[in-house]
Amino acid sequence: MDEFSEAGGGLAPMRMPAQVMRLSRMGASFPTRLSFLRVLMRRLHTDQVVVTRRLWEMSDEGYGRAVYTLTLGGHTYALVALSHHLPPEERTDRVIAEKWDATFALFDGIPTHDDLDRLGANVPLQEAGRFTSRELVLSRANRSVRLFAHVVDALAAGHQPDREKLIETGYLMRTTAVYGNGKFGIADRSEIAARPGLEIAFQAEMLTVWLIRAFTHDLVEHLAVAQAPDRAARLSDENKRILGIGNATGLGMAPFLVTHPELTHAWVHARETALARVRALPRATPAQRAGFAAALDQAMAHADSWSVEDQIQMVRIQELRGDLLGIQALTGTGSLSGPKPWEGLLLAASAYGLEAQECLVSVVLEPHGGLIDDLARTMQTGLPPRLDPSMTLADLSRLIREAYDWALKIDFERPDETHQFWYVSEDKSEPRLGIRAQEPGAELESPLDIARQVQELWRRVHEGQPEDRVAAFLMRHPEERHVVTRVQSIAHHPYGEIRDNLIGRACRPIDLLRFKLAFFGATRFDPKSDRWTRITLCQGAPLTTDIATANPDDWALWSPISEAA
Repeated sequence: MDEFSEAGGGLAPMRMPAQVMRLSRMGASFPTRLSFLRVLMRRLHTDQVVVTRRLWEMSDEGYGRAVYTLTLGGHTYALVALSHHLPPEERTDRVIAEKWDATFALFDGIPTHDDLDRLGANVPLQEAGRFTSRELVLSRANRSVRLFAHVVDALAAGHQPDREKLIETGYLMRTTAVYGNGKFGIADRSEIAARPGLEIAFQAEMLTVWLIRAFTHDLVEHLAVAQAPDRAARLSDENKRILGIGNATGLGMAPFLVTHPELTHAWVHARETALARVRALPRATPAQRAGFAAALDQAMAHADSWSVEDQIQMVRIQELRGDLLGIQALTGTGSLSGPKPWEGLLLAASAYGLEAQECLVSVVLEPHGGLIDDLARTMQTGLPPRLDPSMTLADLSRLIREAYDWALKIDFERPDETHQFWYVSEDKSEPRLGIRAQEPGAELESPLDIARQVQELWRRVHEGQPEDRVAAFLMRHPEERHVVTRVQSIAHHPYGEIRDNLIGRACRPIDLLRFKLAFFGATRFDPKSDRWTRITLCQGAPLTTDIATANPDDWALWSPISEAA
C-alpha cells in the first residue's frame, strides 16, 4: 500500500481508500473534468464534430422518427430517435414500464431504410426487442410533461419560455435507462473499445445522451411550428443550454460498483492521482488562480440554484453554501500565492462538511487540465482478475487483515447489521432491496454482503495451517473461490472496495447512485427516496450547433446564475 502513503514522481500523498471509499463521502461526490461526459465534450471539440439531422419524419403531433449523424475518430454514428404517443396513465419512470414517450438507438454507421424499419419495430420494445451488433446503445425517455408543454406553448405564441421554469426543471425529457456493452444483444464493448473517440469508458453512452438532448430541442420547436407556423419562435441557444437531459435512476445501478471492483478502482485511482498531482504543485500560476476563482464562483452559483424536496439532502446543500463561502474567504487571504497552495487549501477545508470537501476537489482540479486530462485514458480495465492458487493462507490472512480490517470489526450478530438484503426481481431481472425481518426472499439474496463474506473467509482460513496453499484450501471450501479472488484482487485495486456494510441498516443506496453518476458527469442530484434519484446531464454543455467553436470546458458545475453573471 506504499503508493498510497508516500509522495514521489510529482505526487503528493494520495488520499487513502479508507477515507475515500466510505458511503458518506461517496454520497457527496461531484463531477470533475475527468467525468465521462466532460471527456466526450473535449473530444468532440477537438475533432470539430459536425452533427447533421439527416432525417426528420415527424407528424404535427410530434410522433415519428429522426436520424442525427456525425463522424468521430474516423467512424460515422447515427442516433435513431423514435417519438411515440404515450397515454398519461401509461407514463412512469419505473423500470417496469413497457412504453415511453421516446426511444433511441445509437447506430454504427448510416442506417438504411431497412435498418430504420427494423429499428422502428424493435427499439420501442427496448429489452423485449431484437438487436444486432450495429446497435451500440439503447435508451428510452419520458417528457417532463408540464415543462415540455409550457415550452411548446410559449414558442407557439412567438416568445421564449419562462426562464425560471426552465431553471427549475432543467430538461425537457429524462431517460430511464441508457444501455450499452452488449445489453439485449447490442454490440459488446470490445467491438468499439479501440476506436478513436470511443476508447475511453462510457463515451458511446454519453454521446447518445448528448444527441438525445438535441432531439428534445428540435421536437419542441417542431411542435410549436405545427401549432403556429407563421409566428412560432425558435428556442434560443441560451435557453437550449439550460435544458439538458434528465435521468431517473434507481437501485439497478447500485450493484455495478460492487460487482466491478477493478473498474471502480480505475475510476477513483485516476481522480485521486489527479488530485495528488495538483496538490504536489509548488506554486500556483496567475492563470491557475484565476481559473480556480472562476470555477469556485461557478460552484457557489450552482449550490445556490440547487434545491430539492428531500430534507436530508437540502440540509446538506444549505451547509454546502455556507462552507463554500468559508472556502472563498480562505482564498482571499493570499494563501494561493504561497508555497504548496492547493495542498494548504485542501487541508484547511477538511474542517468543512463532506459536500464542501468533495466539491472543492472538483474545483481544484478544474484549472489543471494540461496536468491531469491524460488520466481519463486510465479509467478502464483489462482482463478480469485471476485467482492465485499458490498463495499461502498466511499471506491471504495478511491481505484480509490489511484491506478488510473494517469488515472484521462488524458484528453480524446484531440485527441492524443484517437489516436488508439485495436480490434480483423475477419480472425485470433488476436489483432490489428487501428488509430481512419483513419481506420474504432472503434465501435468494445476491452476494453483495462482501463484509460478511470476508468474515466467513477469515474464520475458515484460520481453521487451516498458515503454510497451506489456497489451492488446497479451495478444495475443502470451493464456495470461497469468488471471495478469495476478490481479496487477492483488492490488494492491487484498493479503491475497488466500498468500505461499509451494504446489508446494514445504515447503508443508503442513494450514496452509491450519486457516486457513480458523478463519474458520468451528472449534476443537480434530486433524491426521491434513499433508493432512487433524478439528476441532470449536459446542462450548460455545448450544443450540437456550436461544439466545434464553444469552449468544451466552461460548464463545470454550470448554473444559470453564473451564466447570467
